[in-house]
Amino acid sequence: MIFEGLPTTPRSAELVDKAFSRASRAGRAKHGHDAQESMLRTAGNVLSDNLENVVVSWPDFGFDVDPFYYELADAIVDVDRLRQALSQVMWASRQVESLRDEYTTKVRNANLETARKHRKQAFARMADVMEQIEADLRYVGDARDELRDLPDVRPDEPAIVVAGYPNVGKSSFVNRVTRASNEIAEYPFTTRGVALGHVERDHLRYQIVDTPGLLDRPDAERNDIERQAVSALTHLADVVLVVVDPSGDCGYPLDVQLELREEVRDRFDASTPVITVANKHDRFDAVDADVDATMSVTEDEHVDAVLELAVDAAAYEPPLPTRDGDGR
Repeated sequence: MIFEGLPTTPRSAELVDKAFSRASRAGRAKHGHDAQESMLRTAGNVLSDNLENVVVSWPDFGFDVDPFYYELADAIVDVDRLRQALSQVMWASRQVESLRDEYTTKVRNANLETARKHRKQAFARMADVMEQIEADLRYVGDARDELRDLPDVRPDEPAIVVAGYPNVGKSSFVNRVTRASNEIAEYPFTTRGVALGHVERDHLRYQIVDTPGLLDRPDAERNDIERQAVSALTHLADVVLVVVDPSGDCGYPLDVQLELREEVRDRFDASTPVITVANKHDRFDAVDADVDATMSVTEDEHVDAVLELAVDAAAYEPPLPTRDGDGR
């Protein structure tokens, strides 16, 4: 997952202590002007390098982050605020470098006593720069902690997103078709686990995503974070499977379930197929609704047929292999 390997973000005070401690050790190894210059360069390098490493460890949200993960990240943290914080951290790295070079020249051209004053002044100004970005580093660190444990949904693999009211059989369907390959993970914006399973067809792996708390109730009942999470799913889904329960055992009338189906249709791009499947067909005689298939997960009837219907509707074609990376 794109955010999984992000390193721990240091705090401003931690970096300042680290930089000045190493500078002190470097200064003890030399004498006179060499000691002052060594301390100055060591402190400057430690600060600027660590700050730059914080920034470059993050992917470029404008180029490297898939729209699915971009919107997912923005549902959890404010991506614009995060990008601003990273920009400020890089600014601080360049400021420290500039101070290092400016005061190195001053140290070299001054007598020893003045050189010491210049080095101390440089340290004070570097510490001031670090204080200015204290909130930015903290925001970057908090964002890293929030994003690094997102479930490993892969935008480059075909995905079947399962929607529908609670108790209609969504999770049972996912568990049935994925057998032991499903995983349960919690998104930070929902207290209920998201089921992510996998099936293989024609040497392709399909992701089956059950999203309780997101696609199991009307849009008006979702909060802003949940609505944005649903928006992220629109970038992921190759096909949406809406499960309804005409028997009414789920506790919701069929017409209400079909209203949710229409909201789901409106949410997703017109090019994304939305398949309606009536579950528990063993408990009703006929379906007076616009459905594409019927099944009974508990009786294990037509479940595989529904899966094949979804796979066919996805019509996923893997990228053609290229030679030498030039697309030819």
